[in-house]
Amino acid sequence: MSSNHVDPETLLTPSEVASLFRVDPKTVTRWAKAGKLSSIRTLGGHRRYRESEVRGLLDGLPQQRQVD
Repeated sequence: MSSNHVDPETLLTPSEVASLFRVDPKTVTRWAKAGKLSSIRTLGGHRRYRESEVRGLLDGLPQQRQVD
């Protein structure tokens, strides 16, 4: 018996994305409005962001050096 179950994409809140990038949540919303990051709207009108896309953007950022 085959199953057509697809694992749902993990969605992040603006606050979760902001903490990953170390920016304010309003900055994340501005990125979405500018088309730099795609968002999904919940039934309540809140924005959610695909974790895979956010991680891809994070991986493309240059790493900050640790200051001793």
